[in-house]
Amino acid sequence: MFRPATLGSLTLLTAGGVAIGLTVGWAGWVLAGVAAALTVVAVHDLAQRRHAILRNYPVLGHARFLLEGIRPEIQQYFIERNYDGRPYDRDVRTVIYERAKGIHGEQAFGTERDVGAVGYEYLLHSTVPLAVPDGAQPRVRIGGPDCTVPYDMALLNVSAMSFGALSANAVLALNHGAARGGFAQDTGEGGLTEYHLRGGADLVWEIGSGYFGARTKDGDFDPDLFADKAANPAVRMVELKLSQGAKPGIGGVLPAAKVTAEIADARGVPRGEKCVSPSSHRVFGTPRELVLFIARMRQLAGGKPAGFKLCVGSRRELLAICKAMLAEGVTPDFIVVDGSEGGTGAAPLEYEDHVGTPLTEGLIAVHNALVGVGLRSQIRVGASGKVATGTDIVKRLAQGADYTNAARAMMMAIGCIQAQRCHTNLCPVGVATQDQARAKAIDVPDKSERVRRYQEATVAQAAQIIASMGCPGPDALRPAHIMRRVDHVTTRSYAELYTWLEPGQLLAEPPADWATDWAAADPDRFHG
Repeated sequence: MFRPATLGSLTLLTAGGVAIGLTVGWAGWVLAGVAAALTVVAVHDLAQRRHAILRNYPVLGHARFLLEGIRPEIQQYFIERNYDGRPYDRDVRTVIYERAKGIHGEQAFGTERDVGAVGYEYLLHSTVPLAVPDGAQPRVRIGGPDCTVPYDMALLNVSAMSFGALSANAVLALNHGAARGGFAQDTGEGGLTEYHLRGGADLVWEIGSGYFGARTKDGDFDPDLFADKAANPAVRMVELKLSQGAKPGIGGVLPAAKVTAEIADARGVPRGEKCVSPSSHRVFGTPRELVLFIARMRQLAGGKPAGFKLCVGSRRELLAICKAMLAEGVTPDFIVVDGSEGGTGAAPLEYEDHVGTPLTEGLIAVHNALVGVGLRSQIRVGASGKVATGTDIVKRLAQGADYTNAARAMMMAIGCIQAQRCHTNLCPVGVATQDQARAKAIDVPDKSERVRRYQEATVAQAAQIIASMGCPGPDALRPAHIMRRVDHVTTRSYAELYTWLEPGQLLAEPPADWATDWAAADPDRFHG
């Protein structure tokens, strides 16, 4: 670690300077003075609670903030010379950091986007915008006809991130922040741990193909253990993870260096060995078995909402799941759609860039499928995958979601600088590591307040945008509110760009571009 090394080096440098000063003269005293000043800076850095990077890298960490301070001037230098061939796109990271710190997000001058570029999207405002409603944040009630303990979900929540991928202090900061702000935290597939329970947040307990925290010694699902933990009042919903946007079709991997005794105990796996989630589930093999298992999860959880998360792949398989719901008369209470642009701590590059459906297409496909089979009113839809700003929330709601989840933005709110060292256990700010010395740099009270502020400001911005569009609330958003430039002279709304099914249309007369997939979808098999 840099902490003892820095302090030790500065102490030796100070002592050396004094020695030189006593024997040689003024040059030694100058050296001793500089070293002593840097020692004072180092001690201050170690004592302060606001910046994790300074606590882990005293003195040296100031270089980052120096570069951050002059970044606008450097960027403008390159913009004026057009060295990168395109105008600068405002850094979303800055928006997240400023909101987390409670800094107002207003910007000088106009848009920095190329509004004439193909693919540019914008929202339609109203000539007669409405006032932003007073009172608490909007909530979405989750709970279908078989759910006896519904839950009111916030518009923006903490997406799935496991203890193991994140440090204990990172999980605690997110948990306390969610509790303060009244929104939910998804546990990720790494198990329901004390760090998810300590802060009092509402939890979505995610179970993946490894069944961590609810598994037998042989790696099967343990219904008794699951029921016991799901009974905890903090667990408000239970979720079965089918696939993750950044790496659909393969299981999660926690490197051996991160599998400490504490994590091994929480997951029910051997200590110090690489922890791998299987690529597929043991509890189901067909769409029918999947929906029946979701019903079983709900029953074991005492009637709490049960659902699943997936990155959409074959539309035929999605429709097969819908047919299974109809055949069994069983529906999940919610479905979370994870886009392929979602993040991860570790995945093959090919999967990150080329496998899985992006959030826009996946979300629209799920929304349409549920509408087409007449089940949309019973099932709430969540959206996750690079959700960071109020605009992102509004777009996803207009595309068919009921609420959104964010992982990367929440990590940045607690100090993540996107060093991309997650898989090495060497995260410089203590967010994605099991190195306790590094993780201690996260001051939980300070970072949890940043999480609360970020979520509150982002949802407030979404509410303001919705009012500016003339909509009385999120429920009034429609695909026609989003415009996209399809070439240099033509723009189209999402209502025009995509097919939008009518309630029950797949059951009555499927449109031509859905008919083949609908006819081939089989509730008793995924493939073929």
